[in-house]
Amino acid sequence: MPWLQLKLTTDRDCAESLEELLLASGAASVTLEDNADQPILEPALGETPLWDQVCLTGLYDAEIDTATVTGRITNAWGRELPQYRWEPLEDKDWEREWMSHYHAIRCGERLWVCPSWQSPPEPDKVNLMLDPGLAFGTGTHPTTFLCLEWLDGQDVTEQQLVDYGCGSGILGVAALLLGAKRVIGVDIDPQALTATRDNAGRNALAEDAMPVYLPERCPNVQTDIMLANILAGPLVKLAPKLQQMTKTGGRICLSGILSTQAEAVMDAYRPWFDFDPVAERDEWVRLTGIKRRH
Repeated sequence: MPWLQLKLTTDRDCAESLEELLLASGAASVTLEDNADQPILEPALGETPLWDQVCLTGLYDAEIDTATVTGRITNAWGRELPQYRWEPLEDKDWEREWMSHYHAIRCGERLWVCPSWQSPPEPDKVNLMLDPGLAFGTGTHPTTFLCLEWLDGQDVTEQQLVDYGCGSGILGVAALLLGAKRVIGVDIDPQALTATRDNAGRNALAEDAMPVYLPERCPNVQTDIMLANILAGPLVKLAPKLQQMTKTGGRICLSGILSTQAEAVMDAYRPWFDFDPVAERDEWVRLTGIKRRH
């Protein structure tokens, strides 16, 4: 289906009002993007920040009269619109477009993460066949890669793991393919639980090898390895719960953390864990450690 895009450049104070006007004028969707290369890496808890300069993109049916829509938005705005332009959106199969840019990734000595629609580059290695669906986790982000690389270097044979914030299930599925006995997946997003089940099945794992739960339904377990690739704020809040679910002598692997946040997260877990040296990749870090006896 052909589409037209209306692109408006504005500041943070006007962005929300203009977004509402675009939707009211018939936009099928509105996207907000940074217009000044200003990173917002992680919001504070309860905060929904915007950039100082924002580009709004409204998506419209190509059959609309652009002059009429522009006039409608201008009248509702009550003053001249900020800088804007109309442009056609190329008609593509966007799912296939994304797929064409996702390639197999080697994570350590043994493990490859491979798109499910491609053949593994090294068939004799441990190949995780993945289709992330709508969930986070393809192996391309530094946080996921760091966790996969760590798992590749561990002996997880016959061990139980918890993948807290499982997303696409990539970490838990990798652990099972590397020899783990069982993985419990936990996520707040039902779509993530669906993606995890699908990817476990895609890798020919037994249905009961990786049960998945919403946090409130997660069983009270004592696990050999705790994996949690989330964000610094939630990790700090979850510290008492995650340590409780980890056996004495068990290992923990935390990521989704910026290098500037590493100390704060370690401080939350230090009452129970002794940490290894911090691993870093592109300003993101992985924290690993062992739960000590008290």
